Amino acid sequence: MLPLLSLSLLLAATPALAVWPVPRQYSTGSTPLRLSPSFSIKLPGVDNPPSDLQEAISRTKSYLHKDQLQALVPDRGASSAEDIENAKTLNTLTLTLSTTGPIKSISEEAIADLESRVEGYTLTIPADGSGASLRANSTLGLFRGLTTFGQLWYDLNGITYTLQAPFDIVDSPAFPYRGLMLDTARNYFPVEDIKRTLDAMSWVKINTFHWHVVDSQSFPLVVPGYTELSAKGAYSSAQVYTPADVEEIVAYAAARGIDVMPEIDTPGHTSIIAKAYPEHIACFEASPWSSFANEPPAGQLRLASTATTTFTTGLLEAVASLFQSKLFSTGGDELNSNCYTQDNATQADLAAQGKTLDQALDTFVQATHAGLRSVGKRAVVWEELVLDHPVTLANDTIALVWISSTNAAAVAQKGYKLIHAASDYFYLDCGGGGWVGENVLGNSWCDPFKTWQKSYSFNPFANLTEEQSNLVLGGQHLLWAEQSGPSNLDPIVWPRAASSAEVFWSGPGGDVDTSLPRLHDVSFRFQQRGVDAIALQPLWCALRPGKCDLNA
Repeated sequence: MLPLLSLSLLLAATPALAVWPVPRQYSTGSTPLRLSPSFSIKLPGVDNPPSDLQEAISRTKSYLHKDQLQALVPDRGASSAEDIENAKTLNTLTLTLSTTGPIKSISEEAIADLESRVEGYTLTIPADGSGASLRANSTLGLFRGLTTFGQLWYDLNGITYTLQAPFDIVDSPAFPYRGLMLDTARNYFPVEDIKRTLDAMSWVKINTFHWHVVDSQSFPLVVPGYTELSAKGAYSSAQVYTPADVEEIVAYAAARGIDVMPEIDTPGHTSIIAKAYPEHIACFEASPWSSFANEPPAGQLRLASTATTTFTTGLLEAVASLFQSKLFSTGGDELNSNCYTQDNATQADLAAQGKTLDQALDTFVQATHAGLRSVGKRAVVWEELVLDHPVTLANDTIALVWISSTNAAAVAQKGYKLIHAASDYFYLDCGGGGWVGENVLGNSWCDPFKTWQKSYSFNPFANLTEEQSNLVLGGQHLLWAEQSGPSNLDPIVWPRAASSAEVFWSGPGGDVDTSLPRLHDVSFRFQQRGVDAIALQPLWCALRPGKCDLNA
């Protein structure tokens, strides 16, 4: 992993490169180079290449043709017209796969064990028009390199060009986990919205889609053997994710180098289950909700019930069968003890078993996690199950640190690997104002709005020893959807979520001043590709880097 200050020093000493995330090592020149109208991408020496690699090559060529992004300078590149007209022409990019044994597809490599994935690549583009080369030890690495190649070019009067040849890039991620979480339970997002989001994630090398698919408000996931949950718990029959939808999303993601990690939050955030299985839910829609839950409606699994534990274990195993990922989040956050104190059935179970609530929770977690292990899944939990409750977790359990970034140190002290998901840096919904009714002066609980500059400043190793730093797997942005839906998905996520993508690919220590022009590039290129990324500044500022800085 890069030392904290090295990224900013690298960017300060090298001409601006409009690639996001910035490569770990690179050099550029100042020679114009343009793509030939007949430009091709070749893959010699690979018999029967995986279909998803061939499709990735086709998409790259399509982006090169269709992006038509003009340079973000005041004249949009017009002053370079003569240099571009007279530039050498690049005809080919040759891909070389350096691996032994059977060739795996991008999709296979995307869902491999998290710490074993190989995503590095080397990209060389000479200035004289001789062939460019992309080398990697995996198809996933080739895909990451193709993504970088597609970000190097601009358009002027139908000519695709760069002014920065030659390029020499050696790149690989600083962290294995780079994610985005989407909540599809507070409000429903159609499959096409999710697929568009997956496309955008792949363009900035995000490799995990953390799918918070159900919650107390709705249960849109159709689970074989448990179809009553969605039949009675989805907002409508049209607002569900069928097994075929999940298969489509998982395959679409994997072909773009993205693993899909499902989350079924337990034992809290489960009120909706009562619509189909009321016997398993305590304090269902109890009032006032604020005494029984963090947000409405109230309702939690009766964790002390043997029948409920068996039911939940079976449900999680059934959900796990729909997903290829080796990771599975069982949640574990925001457990409300009053819900159980007021629930006669839970109190009777606790008394009969002679257990405290935490002891019953331990039994529940051990049983549900054992079920997931039996079907090849590795448990991921919110930080409370590590820090607030004395439950037994497998050594390979991963903790999502969300309440505060400062809690990472306490998780690390317990010896668990962790993913940064801190609300004080990465919650995309913060700053939207209070959504609870009859609350005129209400604000969002995690105010203020988390700017891209805030998340970009994040140090994954803060307050950690060198040994503890090795427990950091990466991090992610998160969108809780109380105030989000299809209408504002793109602008609330992009390009802010790209900031953490760079932190966890390139390493910490980037400079917001030198990074802003590149992030403008991300936003404008996303728009060219059909993702409605929000403007970061007035266009006047975007075309004049540095002119709108605070002290300019």
